[in-house]
Amino acid sequence: MGGLSIWHWLIVLVVVMMIFGTKKLRNIGTDLGGAVRGFKEGLKDSAEKPDDAPQAGGRTIESRAEEKSKG
Repeated sequence: MGGLSIWHWLIVLVVVMMIFGTKKLRNIGTDLGGAVRGFKEGLKDSAEKPDDAPQAGGRTIESRAEEKSKG
């Protein structure tokens, strides 16, 4: 019991290739690689650009709302 041997992985690989086919697996790999690449670029872009929103600096501003009387 425990880990899977190389023979188990080869059998799983053959079964997956028989079910999906090599062309579909290649397309899935290409799509997954493009998604990971886009995710990394998005992280890099967000790290380079600072937020445009002003920072409050940890201050709390309190106020009180009052009702206007009707004429």
